[in-house]
Amino acid sequence: MISTPPVPLIAIHGGAGTISRASIGTEQKAAYQAALKDVLLAAQQLLAAGGSALDAVSLAVDLLEDCPLFNAGHGAVFTHDETHELDAAVMDGATLRAGAVACVSRVRRPLRAARAVMERSEHVLLVAAGAEAFAQACGLELVDPAYFSTEARRAQLQRARSSDATLLDHDAAALVFRPSAAGAPPLDEGSKLGTVGAVALDVHGNLAAATSTGGMTNKRPGRVGDTPLIGAGTYADNRTAAVSCTGSGEMFMRVVAAYDVCARMAYAGQSLAAAAQEVVMQVLPAIGGRGGLIAVDALGNLSLPFNTEGMYRGFARVGEAPQTAIFR
Repeated sequence: MISTPPVPLIAIHGGAGTISRASIGTEQKAAYQAALKDVLLAAQQLLAAGGSALDAVSLAVDLLEDCPLFNAGHGAVFTHDETHELDAAVMDGATLRAGAVACVSRVRRPLRAARAVMERSEHVLLVAAGAEAFAQACGLELVDPAYFSTEARRAQLQRARSSDATLLDHDAAALVFRPSAAGAPPLDEGSKLGTVGAVALDVHGNLAAATSTGGMTNKRPGRVGDTPLIGAGTYADNRTAAVSCTGSGEMFMRVVAAYDVCARMAYAGQSLAAAAQEVVMQVLPAIGGRGGLIAVDALGNLSLPFNTEGMYRGFARVGEAPQTAIFR
């Protein structure tokens, strides 16, 4: 019997949270969707040429980190101390190799550092100064921490501080865009996107996942969320699925959300859709977890569930036009 190669697929997300339809104009919505589409087209082209799932998710997150619209890389949110601490992780479903970095503030592209940890060290997770020294030794670009800053993110921090809250990317952005008492207009909606991630299936049937984030607005310095924790925010296994999560990281950590999707498939025989839906719509809400995930399995099935108002997301199969969405 001759088996048909799978149709390669890339899916991405730009974070989940409280996204008000009322606060998002036609132009802003189009800008977000155009940004997502550009990333999808680049990764789709790589997969169409026979590229690996690992290279596809790496490229997608690279582009998302470089886009100032998103809370990853340039445009990352601020900690309470007005600093930046970035996290990223990548996992290869074919080998179960994984790499991650956390609390880095000088690595221009944290996902590249995470991949270097996976491919050029015996470790899975490096943090802070040690991760930056390793990235530098690997020849990766370091920048002044100010590179990540934008004035819109600084204003977002000030509003969060005034309410003494630690906020998800989109929730903090929604706070920024409320008119002030003086009646000033809301800040440019383009300043608010969130944690980014990508999952992919290549023509060889291999899966990969990658996630990157600037964290939560007004977070305590040193806080690490689910993104760089393998199994919590990022996971990939050819036998089940590739998963990238976004949302309230502490809750995703407590239920090991990304791995839970794969475990339900492996041990309970659930489909990808059933497993992802159960984790996002039942397991997480039971402990107050808000957010969503993107996932693809080895057969090319796709699931993009979220329990918030919206999630910036999109996918592209080779040979088909990319699809993007924000709301349900």
